[in-house]
Amino acid sequence: MRKVIIVTGAANSIGRSTCKKLAQAGHTVYVSMRETDGHDEHGVAGPEAEAGKHGGDLRTIAFDFSSEASVNSAIDAIVAENNRLDVIVHNARQVLYGPVEAFTPDQLAELYDTNVLNAQRLNRAALPQLRKQGQGLLIWVSSSSARGGSVPFLGAYASSKAALDALALGYAGELARWGVETTIVVPSALEPGHYIRSGRPLDTVRAEEYADGPTADLSEVALSALAQLSAKDRTPQDVATAIADVVDMPFGQRPLRAHFGPDDDGAATVDAIADSARAELLRRIGLEDILKPTFIG
Repeated sequence: MRKVIIVTGAANSIGRSTCKKLAQAGHTVYVSMRETDGHDEHGVAGPEAEAGKHGGDLRTIAFDFSSEASVNSAIDAIVAENNRLDVIVHNARQVLYGPVEAFTPDQLAELYDTNVLNAQRLNRAALPQLRKQGQGLLIWVSSSSARGGSVPFLGAYASSKAALDALALGYAGELARWGVETTIVVPSALEPGHYIRSGRPLDTVRAEEYADGPTADLSEVALSALAQLSAKDRTPQDVATAIADVVDMPFGQRPLRAHFGPDDDGAATVDAIADSARAELLRRIGLEDILKPTFIG
């Protein structure tokens, strides 16, 4: 069945591939474009045209994720056009690389705003509609760094993804009786080039102290080792296909968590134990029913 979907983070590789894949699968897909300038900042014009050739429906909508009022207005417009909203794909992300101490508090605030608070603004705008429908789906694109082995200089980014993961689990339990499902998609570690192109600390003096001190070789060793592992990683197209597969699964059969790529950092192993502990706790306190969504229809 054709679903109405909004995807955040269309500028990154997973986001672009996901938008294209979902549109070509026959869904109506909305991606955000900054309302301040109106240009195609996410480069969706190409995928939009290509999706159209295959009967896909990929649309841009102007709104500013930093503004609660703007997000509310955009969701209202989507619902007005379609009389529903079925799926939210939380894929927006910012990556920072460098010693945590060297990032200013303002940098971390911006990171958490993009990686966590944007999802909260969108949920607050969209969930009243999904709960009213009695059915919907939240897909959260996390990272193996949220639970896996910690790599030096990725602490800031990993902490934001860990916060997103915890938020997603909270929503999963609270929305189950409303008929809204949750799936957390966990790609394996990004290839080293992605970290090299990411944001760096503004406190360059602190960063240089780490670069010149006993931690001078940490980055080189870590990135070199990651390069050996990344050859086995799945491509953004693989993750996009997995997201599209989750969207097309029947209600009640979607997994809480889906890992993609080799478990080199142990994230899948840790998640399996943590999710099992969560399930056991909910059973012990009499809330076993929220482990699966309730079909409201």
